[in-house]
Amino acid sequence: MPLQIVRNDITTMKVDAIVNAANESLLGGGGVDGAIHRAAGPELLAACRTLGGCKTGQAKVTKGYRLPAKFVIHTVGPIWRGGSHGERALLASAYRTSLEAALARQCETVAFPLISSGVYGYPKDRALQVAVDTIGQFLLKHDMTVYLVIFDRAAYTIGGKLFADIAAYIDDRYVEAHTDSRETQRRRMAQPSMPMEEAAWMPPPCAAAPFGLGEALSKLDESFSQMLLRKIDERGMTDAQCYKKANIDRKLFSKIRSDVHYKPSKPTAMAFAVALELPLPEAREMLEKAGFAFSHASKFDIIVEYFIAHENYNIFEINEALFAFDQSLLGG
Repeated sequence: MPLQIVRNDITTMKVDAIVNAANESLLGGGGVDGAIHRAAGPELLAACRTLGGCKTGQAKVTKGYRLPAKFVIHTVGPIWRGGSHGERALLASAYRTSLEAALARQCETVAFPLISSGVYGYPKDRALQVAVDTIGQFLLKHDMTVYLVIFDRAAYTIGGKLFADIAAYIDDRYVEAHTDSRETQRRRMAQPSMPMEEAAWMPPPCAAAPFGLGEALSKLDESFSQMLLRKIDERGMTDAQCYKKANIDRKLFSKIRSDVHYKPSKPTAMAFAVALELPLPEAREMLEKAGFAFSHASKFDIIVEYFIAHENYNIFEINEALFAFDQSLLGG
C-alpha cells in the first residue's frame, strides 16, 4: 500500500531513501539524527559539511553511504512554540520538500521518522496528523510507497478524544459480542449437542432446490469487481482517484479490474468502500460481494465501522487509529 505506518528502526530499512530529522547545521545531533549518522559512518558527516546547512521546512540530499538506503534526505522540522508561530506550515513543508526531493531522484520507496516530535517538542498527535495529511495529499498525485516509521509504541499516539471515542465505540459492540450473561450461559449449557441456532441456519437438502446446479450458477449476482467498477463510474471518479484514495497499489487495482472474479482481501475490500465514501449499508453490501461481513467480534471491523458511521472517509486517519489499536491497516 502507498502509505504504511510501521514500527521499525529507520536505519535498517531497505528503501531508496530515508529522511533524517536534522537540525539547521546538518552536522548531527541526538535522536534519529544521531542514529542515522552513526549507522551511515563518517562519510555522511563529511558530505553534510559541504551543504551549508538547511533552513527549517527545507530539505537537502546526500548519499546513504553505509546505510541500506541509497539516499538520506535531511530536513529540518520546526521547534514547537505553542502552535501560533507557523509550526504546522513549516512541518508540512519539511515533509513536502522531502517528498519532492525523493521524486526528483526517482525514488520509489521512502521512510520518514515522525519529524519534530522528539526534542523539538511538537505534540505527537498533532505531528502525526500533519505527517499523514501531507504525505496523503502527495500520494494522491504521485506513485510512491512511503513508510512512516515509529520506533516503538510508546512514541506513538493519536488524539486523546479520538482514542477515547473509538475505545468507547469498541466497548459498546465488542463486549456485547464476547460476553454472555449468566442466564445465557446456563441456557447454552442446557441445549442439546446441536444448538437451535445451528439447526436454524443449516441449508435444506439439495433435492429441495427448485432448479439444478447449472441453473443456480447462471443466476450469479454481480461480482465484487463489477460492483467496484460500477460504483466508480456512478461517483464520477477515475480509476486512479479511487485506488489512491483506497491506499491501493496501481498493480493490484489492475488485477481487480482485469479479473471479474477477483477475490480481494478484507482490508482491500474495506479500503475501496472507504474510498468510494459508501454509507454503512452499501459498505456492508460491497464487503459481502467479496465474501466478508462486518463483525462485532473483530476490533478491526468495529474501528472501520466507527469511521464510516461518522462519515470520516480519510483512509490515512483510519489507518492511524487502526495502528494505535494494534490492528492491520487498510489497503492492499
